[in-house]
Amino acid sequence: MSQQSHRSDPRILNRRTLQRDHARLARMLRPGMDVLDVGCGTGAITAGIAKAVGPDGMAVGIDRDDANLANAVQDYGGIANLRFETADVLTLDGSFDNRFDIVTAARAIQWIGEPERAIVHMKKAGKPGGRVVVLDYNLDETHWEPEPPVDFQRFYQAFLDWRTANRWDNRTASHLAELFHSAGLVDIATHSSDELIQRGDADFADPYASGIWLYVIQTLGPNLVQAGFLDESVRRRAEEEYGDYVQRALGLQRHSMLTVEGTTPC
Repeated sequence: MSQQSHRSDPRILNRRTLQRDHARLARMLRPGMDVLDVGCGTGAITAGIAKAVGPDGMAVGIDRDDANLANAVQDYGGIANLRFETADVLTLDGSFDNRFDIVTAARAIQWIGEPERAIVHMKKAGKPGGRVVVLDYNLDETHWEPEPPVDFQRFYQAFLDWRTANRWDNRTASHLAELFHSAGLVDIATHSSDELIQRGDADFADPYASGIWLYVIQTLGPNLVQAGFLDESVRRRAEEEYGDYVQRALGLQRHSMLTVEGTTPC
């Protein structure tokens, strides 16, 4: 089977913030830092980075999706210390080498078929003594209470199988520390960064927070159907039943995530 491409839903990307959705990085940023954000999407987190490092610092966001980058430039292009470039971390040229105090990626490595190569290139972009900081999922540990509808469970298993067929790791988070070590990074540390939402939380009504998988069914579901991992009838039932489940029954949703840090040797 040929590998498919992936495009993230801008409705999801636009809702994210540095403080809420990449909290470990937010605590590391200091004025004057230069930061590279790999897989920046529509730039919402990257804009937060630019604000945190201030006018004496610089945030550069790269992504291989021109449509999302166009949104980033439209929404945040007026920020003086923020720049966006079309680039693939797997093919970064030497102009990025040894430039950044922090090189980061949030929820991006999970969509790269050669994650070890991505981490090597991220390390190269860091200054000696700089930090590489990656946040990502273990998708096979996603948990809901109570148990979601059967057709959604079928969708979710098809989603995992589709990813595996495309060489995207469903346990990216757990493999990051090993990838960092293989790339030659040192002082590696791993931090639990689970996304947890419960009914009654202030942001439970946010469609992204409680119903993110409804967006995934709508945007990626057709890809699963086209690739033969799911019948369209099941996709439609999963969409209808999951929407109702979120409104009436969902009590807890946990996305298993880790943030892994490492230092570029001096």
